[in-house]
Amino acid sequence: MAEGSSTGLFWPRPSLHVDGQERPVLAAALLGLTISESVSGLFRCEALFGNWNPATSADGFVYFDRQLLDFGKSFQVRFNDMPLFDGRIMALEGRFPQGTPPHIVVLAEDRLQDLRMTRRTRSFAQMSDADVFRQIAADYGLSAQIDVTGSTHEALTQVNQSDLAFLRELARGLGAELWVDGNALHVQPRTRRAANTLELTLGSRLREFSVTADLAGQRTSLLAHGWDVAAKSALRAEATGSAISGELHGDDSGASILSSAFGNRVESIAHTLPLSSTEASAHAEAMFRAGARRFVVGRGVAETDAQLRVGAQLDLKGLGALFSGKYYVSQVRHVFDGMNGIRTEFTGERPGIGRP
Repeated sequence: MAEGSSTGLFWPRPSLHVDGQERPVLAAALLGLTISESVSGLFRCEALFGNWNPATSADGFVYFDRQLLDFGKSFQVRFNDMPLFDGRIMALEGRFPQGTPPHIVVLAEDRLQDLRMTRRTRSFAQMSDADVFRQIAADYGLSAQIDVTGSTHEALTQVNQSDLAFLRELARGLGAELWVDGNALHVQPRTRRAANTLELTLGSRLREFSVTADLAGQRTSLLAHGWDVAAKSALRAEATGSAISGELHGDDSGASILSSAFGNRVESIAHTLPLSSTEASAHAEAMFRAGARRFVVGRGVAETDAQLRVGAQLDLKGLGALFSGKYYVSQVRHVFDGMNGIRTEFTGERPGIGRP
């Protein structure tokens, strides 16, 4: 426990581990913390510490000797003995504000930073999408937990892209999400992503929430166009509301409401260049679902729970007939400061709205 800076209250603090060892002194010096995660992968952590004590060093700076905080060291944040972040130190920032003691900021990222820092141009021949994910995971000593089918490609080319950008693009085309958990690379469609369901009630574990149902990004159907090289013929695939029906839980979809309120709104895409009818259908459905899932988007603040992370299913209560129900967590920020303690800010989305 640590004392709030001005309220006199005691707030629970996260514990900090560097190079695999818990560092209580470092946790006590923690002034602020932000841990961010999104569906695009790459977990980030920013931790702010006091960095001034003339009794500990000749120049008064506590952590500038790089003995405890140094580049490449593992950096883990835990809360209630559950991990909130596990990565490595990528940057150190000195802050020297007027009128207050100096600070040091630790910036850390998870194992996907290895893939972000490597840019290549190369080709993969006669390989499936799953094989490509596995090969790149192996390049970085990561185990591969791959749950996608996809096509086998005559040639798949990575052109002046980082390995992370290339895998993100490949995953999006399959309607899948990509993330690292420890030393394992995961690629899995949202509908099969293994995650817990957490129940949050407004006024209890759910501190605050705002939510919008917006038709501007919705479409009643989506057409994908391409070219079948083998058959030398044009490709055309259409995705409609049936692509999202399994995720509605009895709600009214954005596509159905759009059709009733404004009529048909059809979107046509050609930039994905599918090379077979199977790829065309997969691209169309993936793109349709990506938009449909963001019909209802809510942002809230909740009590911190290590299980509240991207991929979790939330069952939100106390929001009325329109907005109570199941949400998929697409973004999370665990935030700590001495004034308000630790809390979790999140973004949740759903493809439908409740019926009044």
